[in-house]
Amino acid sequence: MTDHKETKDMLGRGGLISVSRAQQLLRENLRAPVASSEEVLLAEALDRVLATDVVAPENLPAAPRSTMDGFAVRAADTYGASESMPCYLSVTGEVLMGKPCEGDVNVGCCHKVPTGGLIPAGADSVVMFEHTVPVDETMIEVVKGVGTGTNLIQSGEDIRKDAKALPAGHRIRPQDLGLLAGLGIDRVKVVAPVRVGILSTGDEIIPHTQVPKPGQIRNINSIALAGAVTRAHGIYTDYGIVSDRKEIFLPAVEKAIAENDIVLFSGGSSVGVRDLGQQVVEEVGPPGILVHGVTLKPGKPVLIGMSGATPVFGLPGHPVSAMVCFDLFVQPTIAALSGLPPEYGLPRPSITARLTRNINSAPGRLDVVRVQLQQTDSKTWKAEPVLGKSGSISTLSRAHGYFLIDEASQGVQENSTIKVFLYI
Repeated sequence: MTDHKETKDMLGRGGLISVSRAQQLLRENLRAPVASSEEVLLAEALDRVLATDVVAPENLPAAPRSTMDGFAVRAADTYGASESMPCYLSVTGEVLMGKPCEGDVNVGCCHKVPTGGLIPAGADSVVMFEHTVPVDETMIEVVKGVGTGTNLIQSGEDIRKDAKALPAGHRIRPQDLGLLAGLGIDRVKVVAPVRVGILSTGDEIIPHTQVPKPGQIRNINSIALAGAVTRAHGIYTDYGIVSDRKEIFLPAVEKAIAENDIVLFSGGSSVGVRDLGQQVVEEVGPPGILVHGVTLKPGKPVLIGMSGATPVFGLPGHPVSAMVCFDLFVQPTIAALSGLPPEYGLPRPSITARLTRNINSAPGRLDVVRVQLQQTDSKTWKAEPVLGKSGSISTLSRAHGYFLIDEASQGVQENSTIKVFLYI
């Protein structure tokens, strides 16, 4: 149940609440995911979320290896060596890549070794080629001494056998694929991707491939939201354009709820004669509506509800508003239902820039302002606001990012330093 019954806005909605309060209500009502898992090949695991911890089956590296081209030595044989007083070592072997070491390094001796080469028994350090001078094919001068463990990586120094290599809830990155490959792991158990059902409502909406007649609008939101779902690592099902008539709209939403983990519909979130979003979300509950209207521009009329454990979002019909609400409410929900831990949310990539003009804001409202970035001669960045109505999708397409004007502010002055969150 929503906690904002006291006042009504000009459209008849219950009292608007802040974005942060809406996000909190959403988090409180999300149930811990009981996500199914599947085993996938390592080559198919990029961007998937681990369902279980991955434990190292062996040491990495399995044996000590050199991190430099040079000579494997006993460190004690080089103590005190300098250009004015070098030490002399006999070259008694050579380590070849991909081959086992032959022979030990005895006192006063050394083995030639390449970067990545195995460290032969008896040696405990590597002297770089740059710190040696050849005397002949069987002897070198060492002109700089080394300590034990210098220029080599020990067995298990990267990761030890039975240590946790990656935790459950971790999203697999390219470097993680490398770690798993280094451990000889070819399959991992991952969380099944979050399924998102997308509907677009309105008798005026037509497929984007058609030429609109007077009063008709091409369907922008479905394909844009599908892209956003994919970028958020979910999978989507497009249920098409649904009529404003309740007898069509309600069954379509119920079908999407039955087949998905999250349901989005765009349009129908404002209050009007033909807008049935509120009625439908109430009927598919409980608990029903959590939020209807937030102090946000653009995106004020967003509708958030639950049908059992399934979040249902009524996004504004205007494309910019819909995408802003996706970023603030839907994307974090996809992450949560993917099994990502709460602490996973790293800061969104951002840069600081100087604002090129004054931007006013109404107090008590969070403003999301799109900007284009330009680099100045001094290598700093300036941010030019991309102004336009919430129905103007080109404002998003032309923007490199956005900055926020918080509820306590009445605007930001020209030349102010702002934090621009980048669209990626």
